[in-house]
Amino acid sequence: MEKLMEDEVLKAFSTYAAIVIVKMMLMAPMTAYFRFTRGAFANEEDVARHGGAEEEKKKQLRTHADVERVRRCHQNDLENIVPFVVVGLLYALTGPELSSALMHFRLFAGSRIFHTVAYVTPLPQPSRGLSWIVGMLVTSSMAYKLISTVLYL
Repeated sequence: MEKLMEDEVLKAFSTYAAIVIVKMMLMAPMTAYFRFTRGAFANEEDVARHGGAEEEKKKQLRTHADVERVRRCHQNDLENIVPFVVVGLLYALTGPELSSALMHFRLFAGSRIFHTVAYVTPLPQPSRGLSWIVGMLVTSSMAYKLISTVLYL
């Protein structure tokens, strides 16, 4: 393991993978924050702890546009960061040039951070869509380089 972590590309991948994974993990507390501040809960047991009449508790069992926006952003992270981590790791193990690998990793991390800002704020389109496309193109590029490097038929 120590020998693997001497590889600069693998170190870079580990750094940027950790950044986007932590970013994705922070979406859960952000969802909770929006639920509490907007008084919009999904489950009966979540409102049972709050005092008040039954009628007031039922009003809190609802969706809220802000909560749903954060949830969709989190879902989008799951759909994009997990493939990046898998493809990125395999790509890093093929021994790409450090400069090329850094470009891929940095572009992806930057696009996902910007995507979250654009989604949660919300910024006008096409900002969110363009940031998603950048991340998708980066992962696709790494997948192409991976497949073309290790193609075994």
